[in-house]
Amino acid sequence: MAGPLSPESTSTGSPESPESSESPEIARAESARGEVVLRRRSSGAGADVIELRVNGVFVMDTLETTSEIELAAQALDLVEQPASVLVGGLGLGFTLQRVLADTRVERAVVVEIEESLIRWMRDGTVPHGPALLADTRATVVNADIAMAIAEARSTYDLVLLDVDNGPGYLVHERNEAVYEEEFLQRCRAVLSPGGVLVVWSASAAPELLAALRTVFGAAEEQAHDVLLQDRPEEYFLYLAHR
Repeated sequence: MAGPLSPESTSTGSPESPESSESPEIARAESARGEVVLRRRSSGAGADVIELRVNGVFVMDTLETTSEIELAAQALDLVEQPASVLVGGLGLGFTLQRVLADTRVERAVVVEIEESLIRWMRDGTVPHGPALLADTRATVVNADIAMAIAEARSTYDLVLLDVDNGPGYLVHERNEAVYEEEFLQRCRAVLSPGGVLVVWSASAAPELLAALRTVFGAAEEQAHDVLLQDRPEEYFLYLAHR
């Protein structure tokens, strides 16, 4: 999750919220953007599942992480030397985890707007968080993704954006700009030649695809099948090369 919601930080969400009214609450925080909550629920088998909600909207959990991982994996496959990576949205860390699993990556900067989520990842409220953030290649910046991109003083081989549920199911209306040409042009400007931008969305976003094609000249839409509490869904990735 990152920059007014992430997912990324709103690392990754769904317009359909899994039922969690009876799930015990692990942590809760209020920010200028509203309420951020972690809940725990039983998976029926194996370890309990941690669920992230923002303003009552399901964002992501630790059970279905396929598309968060693919957000990184698809981009890493497209660049020969992805030494420097920018991730918009910390979420529960699965995109960053996949980035750091690649030994070619020398630096990974994660931009997350919700300070509470960064804290919960660091202090073990999210159990896998401390070990992940201990990787010396990783830096987490508590900031809005739009500001971070605008103020960037270096370039990146990959820019991975998961800051809301996509243009069709926004958690925060101000995030609409993240999917529009002006911001996408700024993303292109911080990419190294041959670099790749990937944007996550909970639903098909033809207007986002069109905006990417305007800015980059070409772009690709990928649909990924996921199973959300036994319910089949599709999440989408949008990829463009500089």
